[in-house]
Amino acid sequence: MFIKRLQLALIHTAVAMTLVPINSTLNRVMIFDLGVSKTLFTLLAIFPYLLAPIQVAIGSFSDRHPILGYRRSPYILAGIILCVLGVAVSPQIAILISENSTLGIMAGILAFGMWGMGYNLSAVSYLSLASELSGEKGRGRTVATMFTFMVIGLIATGISLSRMVPTFDLAALERAFLIVAASALAMGLLGLFKLEPHFDRSAPAAKADTYTVKQMTAAITENPVAKIFFVYLLLLLAAILSQDVLLEPFAAQAFGMTLEQTSRIISIANSFTLLAFIVAGFLDGRVKKKYIAQAGNLTALFGFITIVFSGLTAGTSAFYVGITLLGFGTGISTISNLSLMFDLTVPEKVGLYIGAWGFSNGLSRLVGLLMAGVIADVATQLTGDALHGYLVVFGLEALMLFIAAIMLYRIDVNAFQKKAHEPGFTDKVAITAE
Repeated sequence: MFIKRLQLALIHTAVAMTLVPINSTLNRVMIFDLGVSKTLFTLLAIFPYLLAPIQVAIGSFSDRHPILGYRRSPYILAGIILCVLGVAVSPQIAILISENSTLGIMAGILAFGMWGMGYNLSAVSYLSLASELSGEKGRGRTVATMFTFMVIGLIATGISLSRMVPTFDLAALERAFLIVAASALAMGLLGLFKLEPHFDRSAPAAKADTYTVKQMTAAITENPVAKIFFVYLLLLLAAILSQDVLLEPFAAQAFGMTLEQTSRIISIANSFTLLAFIVAGFLDGRVKKKYIAQAGNLTALFGFITIVFSGLTAGTSAFYVGITLLGFGTGISTISNLSLMFDLTVPEKVGLYIGAWGFSNGLSRLVGLLMAGVIADVATQLTGDALHGYLVVFGLEALMLFIAAIMLYRIDVNAFQKKAHEPGFTDKVAITAE
């Protein structure tokens, strides 16, 4: 299982690597160097999350329609290929948008849609395969391996891009994106090699629990703690994740950083995220989960405040302190809130609640990224200064984290479990679904 766990980690890393050039380098090039609207870029960047609902259909379809005797591998391969193609053509799309907005946007929808479709197609398939290969007892170790390798891959990709494209040059940008795309494809193929056992049609298929949107909605609204946690996750993740598309162009606008310098930002932040994973793992079981989660939330909050301060004072050192705090806080918050999420389930309805928290996660990414682009553009128009547009968004993200930190105190696992197990609760969910 050790080798298979490493192969799954390679696939997870390969898919994640394709997001780095777009969310770490192309965003800066399009927004700062080419002057493309932040709203337009975020509308294109949200495609993976806009298409996220299809994951349910993909998972169900692959269960029932194996290809050449494999239920997951063909879909993973197709997804990786789409991701790689999307990344490979994105530099040309950026130039086309800046030269011919109508034609560029149409081509951008196709390219980013291809990338988004590939992301969802591969993600649901390799996560399903990881669950099937690991078994219930080995899932935690598999997930930890996959996410650790992913962060290391993100760091390496960010550093590589900064060296390959030190300043904006279309030829260098295209070459760098092709190298990342080829590397991701090679890693994905290596991960897939003899990973999945051939599907035995004679073996009985495991029956998966399926739930309707009405059931999921009822499970949340019937439980006060579940409602609070759903909104808490939405605010927390929208705040933390919405900065992805703005940090690099902000650094260029505020401090005049080169493309090489801004491409390293993701590597710096993820280095401290990786360190936070280790710290969170050490604290797990020794400190209450809510205390650890709050420490991560507040660290990320101070990270945003420091970034705003750096913009107001033109302090580069303060900016690096801010992204360090943001990266470390994100890592602590991610691990501890994931653990808390699993506590807020009931054994007989694990799929129902995990589906609800997963929906909150996807919705937060969609709302957060779109919010970042729209509000930054609106604030820029109102103030007449692009820098203030960024600072307004970072300030809003700090406020969202502050509200989430207050809400965390109202999340009581015992109260959740008590309400979830009350006689008649499951029946109410079923009745509502009908």
